[in-house]
Amino acid sequence: MDFRLRLMTPDDIPAGMRLKEISGWNQTRGDWERFLNASPAGCFVAETGTGVVGTATTICYEGRFAWIGMVLVDPAFRSQGIGTKLLEKCIAHLDSCGIPSMKLDATPLGKPLYQKLGFVTEYEIERWQKLRTPSSGPVTLAGRVTSEMLDQDREIFGADRSAVLRSIGRENPEFVLQCRSQGQLSGYCLGRRGALADHIGPWVARDGATARTLLDKFLLRSRAARIFVDGIKSSPWAIHLLREQRFQFARSLTRMYRGRNDFPGRPELQSAIVGPEFG
Repeated sequence: MDFRLRLMTPDDIPAGMRLKEISGWNQTRGDWERFLNASPAGCFVAETGTGVVGTATTICYEGRFAWIGMVLVDPAFRSQGIGTKLLEKCIAHLDSCGIPSMKLDATPLGKPLYQKLGFVTEYEIERWQKLRTPSSGPVTLAGRVTSEMLDQDREIFGADRSAVLRSIGRENPEFVLQCRSQGQLSGYCLGRRGALADHIGPWVARDGATARTLLDKFLLRSRAARIFVDGIKSSPWAIHLLREQRFQFARSLTRMYRGRNDFPGRPELQSAIVGPEFG
């Protein structure tokens, strides 16, 4: 079939929202704006005569590695090579920028395609969700993303993603939490109000007690009936704490990369990622 690839613009956000709603994803208009603000030359759509039928986004983190996300294709146009062409467009763009490594979080359905394009497994992630009776009333407490948090996050994530974290923190200040021990930052977390659920991430802690405290505080701050967490499966405490709080397993994801992985960060200190679209 005939389709063309072009840069995504803010005018395409409604089309992107339509595709993510068809797929049952949690992103909001604010998330699409974060992609376009971070990478105006690296977000793409596939278009036919009927309009936008596919999307893919990229974000470069400090030139160390880039993230590929929001690979969406209208179900009526699947199995026609659109998703593959969007991915190839992302890879070609990032190669032209000299980015040495590309990362993404793959669903089991998408993993074989990514493997064909040269991606290999780094580690496993599990999405967990909690359903509960929503609570009412405003949350008046608010936090702030600090330079200390961002410095620590660069070490743990593997690159500077301060622009994304500051944006999330400004939009959702009630979910910006941190813990300190003997005057030192021992952990922090952020969160987003999504279309379907509140989403905690990143959730970072240097010990189990800190991880538990952050999760407990987030659950108190959230008023949502559903909460998502994309936990790192190998974390020494994340999955145990989620089970303890009666979260239920929802789906598996695989962190994959293409090229060199010179800056893996410290995944052992991450209880949960920001999300598959941001890393």
